[in-house]
Formats: sequence, structure tokens, C-alpha cells
Amino acid sequence: MIESIARFFSQRLARDEAAPRAADEHRLLLATAALLVEIMRSDVDLDDRERERVLAALRAHGDLSEAEAIELVALADEESRQANDYFQFTSLVNRHYDAQEKIRVIEMMWQVAYADGEISAHERHLMRRIADLLHVAHGDYVAAQRRAREASE
Repeated sequence: MIESIARFFSQRLARDEAAPRAADEHRLLLATAALLVEIMRSDVDLDDRERERVLAALRAHGDLSEAEAIELVALADEESRQANDYFQFTSLVNRHYDAQEKIRVIEMMWQVAYADGEISAHERHLMRRIADLLHVAHGDYVAAQRRAREASE
């Protein structure tokens, strides 16, 4: 799996692979994708609208083409299935994103959750848990949820 992720980033996303910052950005994009996939998978009834919302968020956030976003979602899905916990993803986000960027991740996750028009108890629990791991203040968490809900209506 690590080889396929490295190959994806070097073939598709590498701007200047010699720069350590590029490698950090690639891992960060994968971590963001994995968190979006986690919220998508947390819904018992997987809906195509949720997958489309993940793809749209990654295209916008990571400046990816449709093909790159699809491949990244597949890699993120596999990576999140193999993960023991969320720490490997949230630690990257915490290390490299400022408070506003973390709030943006939470808002993107809410957009994925709202894509099917319903929020399950499990989705709500996972959202709160990830927000806590990202150290997003409750007021910012609620505001991100409100913006995502309004955008979905």
C-alpha cells in the first residue's frame, strides 16, 4: 500500500519531489482524504452522493483532476481501512494546518455527511470525535456544521 501511495503522488501530484515540503503536502492531502472517506464510510447506507461530495472536496482542496481525485479516494479508502485509529491522519493535520484550515476540514466532512440529506448518530459521533482530535473549538465546529447544512439545502 505504501508503494502505491508513493507512486500516486510521484506520478500525479509531484511538483518538486526533491522538496521535503512536497512530501509533507502529499501526506497531508492523503490524511485529509482519509478523514473524508471515514465520514463517508461511517454511514450505514453508503450513498453515491457522499462519494461525489468527497471527490468534489478533494478536487477543490487539492487542486486535483477528476482522475486524480478518484485515485486518491481509492488510496485513502484502503489506507483508512488499514488504520488502527485516526491519530495517523489527525496528527498530520494538526502538525501542518492552522486553525482555519482544520475548521475547513471539519466543514468538508460535514458536507460529506450531509450529502445524503441525513446525519446518523454514528456520523455525528465521529464528527465530534475528529473535531476534538483536531482541537477545533465547539463554536467553530457548530459554525462549520451550520455552513455545511445550509450549503446542502
